[in-house]
Amino acid sequence: MSALEREGAISRQAYRASGEEVALFERAFEQRLPVMLTGPTGCGKTRLVEHMGARLGRPVSTISCHDDLTSADLVGRFMVTGGDVVWNDGPLTRAIQEGAICYLDEVVEARHDSLAVLHSLTDHRRTLFLDRAGRALQAPDGFMLVCSYNPAYRSSLKELKPSFRQRFVTVALDYLQPEPEAEVLVAEAGIDGAVACRLVECASSIRHADDAFHLEPPSTRALVSAAKMIAAGSSELAAAEVCILAPLSSDGAITGALRELAVASLGAAK
Repeated sequence: MSALEREGAISRQAYRASGEEVALFERAFEQRLPVMLTGPTGCGKTRLVEHMGARLGRPVSTISCHDDLTSADLVGRFMVTGGDVVWNDGPLTRAIQEGAICYLDEVVEARHDSLAVLHSLTDHRRTLFLDRAGRALQAPDGFMLVCSYNPAYRSSLKELKPSFRQRFVTVALDYLQPEPEAEVLVAEAGIDGAVACRLVECASSIRHADDAFHLEPPSTRALVSAAKMIAAGSSELAAAEVCILAPLSSDGAITGALRELAVASLGAAK
């Protein structure tokens, strides 16, 4: 088995679909369409991209978006090297040349003027124009542009333009149902199934009470961290406090209410 095949086997084993996202992603790739993944934090957006990269046999290039990200950071710039002015490709340019999946994580954090460079890649042209370098790159069939963000908890000052969103096939993800989510915890941390079910019940109770607390709900990622702490010897309640409850709020009153929910779900388990 090659390294790529081993990577694919690991990825396909680790990812659990919450819906039809795998099939939808594959169809978009076949039709050379860009994809926008939406969903709450920690529901598996990045894991899906890694899984699909292995499944489709394509490398994945991840770009973490932020306020200071410029178009030059994406496509490249001229730099002085050894006394010469040399063009240096950016990660987006390299991803096109390699026929990779280029993944822009939390794209809503990027400035609108930085995203304008993506327009020609997300329509029928599938071309990146490098104006400063005086050339254009036609994306090969193996290249795919994928973006992600959490639409429920974005700042009102940071919102993707509708004209930009409509360039993408939008695939909405959500948390897994309780049983498969518990199975993920067992697979990731090796904890007992009953313990995993109690952790999921704890998270579910907080997610369902989200309207009262106005907090971002606990993610599957946070549950995996708690499960690993339990596997290392922590009590269930201690692991829940440091991995699930404390990251949600620093407000003592809210934390106390969250702890009551956790105790009700975890009971006297140690």
